[in-house]
Amino acid sequence: MEFNRDKTIHSLATNKEWDIAIIGGGATGLGVAVDAASRGYKTLLLEKYDFAKSTSSKSTKLVHGGVRYLAQGDVKLVYSALKERGMIFQNAPHLSSIQSFVIPSYSTFKRLKFLIGLKLYDWMAGKYRIGKSTSLSKAEVINRIPQVKRKNLKGGIQYFDGQFDDSRLALNLAQTASGYGASILNYAEVSKINKDANGKVNGLSFIDCEDKKTYSIQAKVIVNAAGIFVDDILKLEEPNHKNLVRPSQGTHIVVDQKFLGGMDALMIPETSDGRVLFGVPWQGKVLLGTTDTPIHEHSIEPVPLDEEVDFIMTTANDYLENGPKKEDVQSVYAGLRPLAAPQHSNDDSTKEVSRDHKLISSPSGLVTITGGKWTTYRKMGEDTVDMAVKIGNLPKVECKTKNLKIHGFSQEKQKDHWKIYGSDANKILDLAEENPVYKEKIHPRFTHIMAEVVWACRYEMARKVEDVLSRRTRLLFLDAKAARDSAGKVAKIMANELNKDEEWIINEVKEFETLVQQYLI
Repeated sequence: MEFNRDKTIHSLATNKEWDIAIIGGGATGLGVAVDAASRGYKTLLLEKYDFAKSTSSKSTKLVHGGVRYLAQGDVKLVYSALKERGMIFQNAPHLSSIQSFVIPSYSTFKRLKFLIGLKLYDWMAGKYRIGKSTSLSKAEVINRIPQVKRKNLKGGIQYFDGQFDDSRLALNLAQTASGYGASILNYAEVSKINKDANGKVNGLSFIDCEDKKTYSIQAKVIVNAAGIFVDDILKLEEPNHKNLVRPSQGTHIVVDQKFLGGMDALMIPETSDGRVLFGVPWQGKVLLGTTDTPIHEHSIEPVPLDEEVDFIMTTANDYLENGPKKEDVQSVYAGLRPLAAPQHSNDDSTKEVSRDHKLISSPSGLVTITGGKWTTYRKMGEDTVDMAVKIGNLPKVECKTKNLKIHGFSQEKQKDHWKIYGSDANKILDLAEENPVYKEKIHPRFTHIMAEVVWACRYEMARKVEDVLSRRTRLLFLDAKAARDSAGKVAKIMANELNKDEEWIINEVKEFETLVQQYLI
């Protein structure tokens, strides 16, 4: 199936029954789609917004086992995640990289404790180990993180973990699934779960959010992978359903690279609320986060709370000589984690809730997958398809994704941001030669060019200005004001590609400018 939205919509007229229909185009749903399609099952995926619009584009950009989960004793999750981290490095090298982390220590005892824990972390990675944890002297810590607070500094620990680009991996998973024949649609809202005379799920109806037409399809199995919205889908199937998910908000702030002073990441192992905080170099900036705030309602664009920003600032300033102030923040964003909350628990704390995933089969045959983390997306997909095969009585086919190359796979390391495109990078640069306008920068402070906007419309299913400036490129996350200033220019190019009029351009720019306000302090 070609990765083109209009053609996919038109193909629905001839494709009436799928083996597996997936609701949700975040990390989990896309992982399910890649697994299902690569096994040869006829696969459809529907996403109400854009791919990775919500939680899956708002992570700390780390592909990791989870050092703090090890401290909590969740050995099974850490072991599985370290193995999956290795597979991401193996299958999507263009999107993942090794990142050095430094834990500054102001206590000799704690330095020893952390070193022992991280040696165990290394050992658990087995053949997928990506570096060796070592003890650092005070001078070595300062050399690696020049801005670290020096008073009472005893030394530190260096360890290694993974970094990736979340929304780009999501998009490449969508393209990978499509390459194996899956039909993938964004801006398609599921409006009804259909059942047969025996009360078994046998299909669904969805609305094309662009032309408002309703489509109905049949499916042998339906997978609910809607992330923080899984309960909304479950209520379509059973109106009296009790919520499974307890949302937890994680906020990040983005500041200039100078606040760390080097290319090593900072890991603060014990914050005032008993969590960890990261300061991670990312695309020429530094990501500081995250928080873990219980939220009692979910929304597609959660708003960072003032107290979350203050907490990140205060904690960072405790460890940095000249920590950032509010006027230094270039972007701030919040995402909601779809934590699979334990039953009969009214505790507002979320830090003890397992990050492992949970698979549920409703009496009607609806399969729901919730919880989990980006790093384990592949395993979640495998487990979900295994269950779907049983419930839908599909022919059994072994999982193929352990060694499956993700779209864009390339061992060649491109310069600047071009590395995230992998094997597509040179194709975009060739496209830029077709028109002088395509060579122009999207914004003077960034290396992105207008050819990327054209490419996003033609080959990456971008439909809105936000899709391009937030998830195809990451300008909104890196510098919200720069993204806002680029909206008009991007909208004009998109309108030409998508056959939209002047009114569309005006509305898109206005809508994007409203969104940007949430990314500014």
